[in-house]
Formats: sequence, C-alpha cells, structure tokens
Amino acid sequence: MATLSTGRRPVPFFGVALAALLLAAAASTAGAGEFATIPETFAESAPEGSSPRADTPRAPAPQAAPLLPPQAAPRAAPQVAPKRAPSAPATQAASPTQPDPRRHLDTVVQIRTSAVRGGETVDSLGARRSGTGVILGPSTVLTIGYLLLEADEVEIVTASGRRIPGSVAGYDHQSGFGVVRAALPLDGASLELGDSDRVAERQKVLTLGHGEPEATELIVVSRKPFAGSWEYLLDRAIFTFPPVNNWSGAALLSEDGKLVGIGSLIVNDAASDQPGVPGNMFVPVNLVKPILADLLSKGRRDGPAQPWLGLSTESVRGNLMVARVTRGSPAEGAGLAPGDIIVGVGEARIGDQAEFYRQVWKSGPAGTIVRLSVLQGGALREVPVQTMDRADFLRKPSGI
Repeated sequence: MATLSTGRRPVPFFGVALAALLLAAAASTAGAGEFATIPETFAESAPEGSSPRADTPRAPAPQAAPLLPPQAAPRAAPQVAPKRAPSAPATQAASPTQPDPRRHLDTVVQIRTSAVRGGETVDSLGARRSGTGVILGPSTVLTIGYLLLEADEVEIVTASGRRIPGSVAGYDHQSGFGVVRAALPLDGASLELGDSDRVAERQKVLTLGHGEPEATELIVVSRKPFAGSWEYLLDRAIFTFPPVNNWSGAALLSEDGKLVGIGSLIVNDAASDQPGVPGNMFVPVNLVKPILADLLSKGRRDGPAQPWLGLSTESVRGNLMVARVTRGSPAEGAGLAPGDIIVGVGEARIGDQAEFYRQVWKSGPAGTIVRLSVLQGGALREVPVQTMDRADFLRKPSGI
C-alpha cells in the first residue's frame, strides 16, 4: 500500500458568501457525487498485502476499494480534490465581524502513533498513523480515537515544532473520541469546550488542522445522524461544506473561538436536503464532556460496554448486507459471512444500519446473546451471536 500522510487542506480561508455559492454549485453539478465516502483516517503506512478488517474504519487507499463483495459492489466514484479558492493576502487583517483565522494556531498539535506489532487494527488502519489533536490542558490532548487504537507509541508535535512523548490516556468507541496524555507540559494554548448542541445549519464555523497557516471557514450544512459500517452511530453529527483534506482530528471552532467538534472523515452526502454535496463530518464535543474524567482516570467510559459483533455492513438496494467479518470476532464464530443479508434483530425487523445498531445495543450489555434473522444462501435462518466488549478484542495500549 502506498504511503499516505495528512496534507494541508486545499481550501484556504474565505468568506461565507463564497462558500454558499460553492454549495449551490456542488448541488447542481453532475460531478457533485465525485467525493466517495472515505472511512475515517489517514494512515502513514500499512503492511503490504494486508487484508481488510471489519473491526475499525479503514484507511483510505490511493484507489477507492469496494466495501462490498465484488458481485454486489457499486462502481466507486473517483476522488477529486476540491478546487482552490483565491488566497487572502498575507497582510490582510480579519474584519471586525470575522474571527481571526490565525488566532488559534498554537492550540492544535500533530499526533503520531505506532500500533503494537500484530495488532488487530493494523491491516485496516496501518501500523503508523498521523493526525491532529487539540490541546485541552497542559498535558491533555483530545483527538479522533482511531489514531490511538492499539497504539503503544505516541508522539506529540506542537505548533512550535517541539516533539513530546505521550501516551494513550483513554479511548471511547461509542463516541469516537480519544485522549492523549503528554509526558511534558505542552507549550501551546488550551481550547475551551463549547456547546456543540447549539451548532446549527447555515452557521459559520472554522476548522484548523496541524501544520496549516490559518483556519478555514466552513458552513454547517446539516445536523443529522451518521451510521458507520464499523458498528458506529452518531445521532447529531456535524456536517460542513466545502470539504477539506486535513480533517483527521482537526478542530472545529465556533465563532467565539470555542471547540465544538473533532474531525472524523470526508463524505459525499453532507447536506440533508441536497444529495451529492461533499463535505466533512465532525464529532460533537458534547459527547466527550460527560466521559472525559472517566477517560483520563480509567481509560474508558464508566458503565456497561456496548455489545460488539465484529462485522461491517452496507446498504444494498434497501437491504443490509454483511460486507466484512472480523477474523476471530463473535460474528465469525456465529457463522456470518460477507454477502449475508441481515433482516432482523430478535423480533424487530431492520432496514438500515442505524436501526440495526439501536436494536443490537438495546438487547443488553456486552456478553448478551443477540439473535439475528439472516438470509444465507437463499434461506432465512436465526443466528445467535454471543457479543463481546470490543475493547477486550483489541490489544490494550501500554498507556492505559
């Protein structure tokens, strides 16, 4: 697999009027669907000949790989970078009504991690990963969690160029957040957590990734659910336009300079009312507020863990198809395989990923037996799956 790294976003700071024009153009052009959904991370490297896994979001490859078996996979749309907008002059000052795009440069850091040898997520995310983190305190950094899965080496690079060793303080699959603990005090400024519930459609926001000369202005185009194929669901994710390419762990800032989201991925359906509009998905920070103390003290949220099956699903012609099954997972042990169609959980019929996850999770904590109605080889059968805690399946980072 070719080496991938997080690059600067192709869209510099610009006014909200230009963004609105771009949004209208993207909705009306036939090429608006050219941004395929990219599962969530930039991996610095991945082993040659690695096979896909279902336990984590996959690292994007140079060529879009089908998420479904070859006989069922739709043709992948080519990925095309957004066009550049004219850059503002370097000496131009922010207007009284605009936030300063350079104000928060020292609040973000680069997170570099290396996964344990033989880790369960190496095939899908790569052995080495890189993204952005946001400083919350003298030794605390918030980032997107997939950068930290099974990571036993963590390095923090500050805006000033300092390289500071770190460790994984905590990870939460339910929200998607991860927290890094720095071994030495950080030299950047801390960001205050804002109220992500107040972020509304058509609101102007800023995003900032490590290594960028200034923040980029975006528009919130929707607050809608997001269901990921890796057994992940957000009820009110934040979707923004135009798309940026330095999204992995990037900060999303409200106009008053508070942190309201952490960058997760790029999508091809950011808007809720206009299909084919590309953009980015950010995880709302209100999801981390009630569990931050737990992540720092225990490495995970308190309370029972969600049941985990170990499979990836895709919606195909209105059916929920199994796309991948993790080796050694509960799903594999129960005999599920790619190409199976899941039609129900217990007595409940399901039609999409969100319904599927909600039914599985309401069945009980990790360890609960979930009975799936599955169409296999033309026959409908009941498949009992002994669920487990996903954290028990993964290799625990040395920092936790």
